[in-house]
Amino acid sequence: MPDALTRADVAAMIDHTLLKPEATPADVDQLVAEARELAVLAVCVSPSMLPVRAPGFIIAAVAGFPSGKHHSLVKAAEARLAVQQGAAEIDMVIDVGAAVAGDFNAVLADIVTVREAIGDDRVLKVIIESAALTDEAIVQACRTAERGGANYVKTSTGFHPAGGASVHAVRLMADTVGGRLGVKASGGIRTAEFALELIEAGATRLGLSQTRAVLDGIQA
Repeated sequence: MPDALTRADVAAMIDHTLLKPEATPADVDQLVAEARELAVLAVCVSPSMLPVRAPGFIIAAVAGFPSGKHHSLVKAAEARLAVQQGAAEIDMVIDVGAAVAGDFNAVLADIVTVREAIGDDRVLKVIIESAALTDEAIVQACRTAERGGANYVKTSTGFHPAGGASVHAVRLMADTVGGRLGVKASGGIRTAEFALELIEAGATRLGLSQTRAVLDGIQA
C-alpha cells in the first residue's frame, strides 16, 4: 500500500522530466544532477536535447509531443533518431483527435509505426491524453496501445488544457491493462499526497517535473 512506500520506493518509479520549450542544455545538466541527488529511475527530455550523458539512469524521450498531430512517419523518424542518440524509452503521443472520433484503427497504425521504428528492445509508452477522452475512449485507447505493442499507457502530456493525470483515469487504465502493461501517470503531480493516490490507483511510473517537492513530502 502507498502508506508503506518509502521515499526511495517512490523515487524508483519516477521519470524526472524536462519538456518545457525554453529548456537549455544547462537545464538538462541540472536535471541530470537533480536525478542523481534524488535517486530517481529515469530522466525524460525532448528529443532535440539528446544525447544526454547520465550514466546509471534510463534515458527517455518524447515523440509527437505534445499535440500528437504529427504524421505517424514523422513520429517514427523522431523516435528512431532518439533511440539512435541513446534513448532507451520513447513516450509517444497518439493522435488524440482520432481517439475522440472513435477511429482506433488510425490510433493503432500510429502506435505500430512507432513500435516498428524503435524495435522490440526499447520501451514504448503511449500517451493517450486521458483528460480529453471519455471513459469509453480511455478504455479503447488502452486496448489499442496493448495491441500495438506498447509497454506502458500514460495519462497525459501535461500540456493539454483539459488537464493532466487523475485518480479516476489511472484506475480505469490500470483496470483495463490488468497488469500486462505499466501505467504512467503524468501531468499536474505536484504533491506527495497526489502521487501516492495515483500509485494506489494503479500507477507504476510517475512523470514529474516537481520531483523534489513530491519526494520531500514522503517519509524517508
